[in-house]
Amino acid sequence: MSRIDSPCIACCKLDQQKICIGCYRHISEIANWNRKTDAELNAIMRQVAIRKEQYANINHHSIETSPITQAEWQAAKIKARLS
Repeated sequence: MSRIDSPCIACCKLDQQKICIGCYRHISEIANWNRKTDAELNAIMRQVAIRKEQYANINHHSIETSPITQAEWQAAKIKARLS
């Protein structure tokens, strides 16, 4: 189990690139969070920090988003398990 807390804020809305505008993780980074190594989680958190800064000047209401669908979630989990 990971020692790095998930940055999730329970606002799961994906932009066009499949980045959650709540936690700034790609859907592939969200899937199986608890099964990732600390090194993998640290790498994800570095990307989260970069994305958060990139999104800082963007009005989130102007970003087209959609909730994560069950099909997207299942596909991401399967892909993560096969990686």
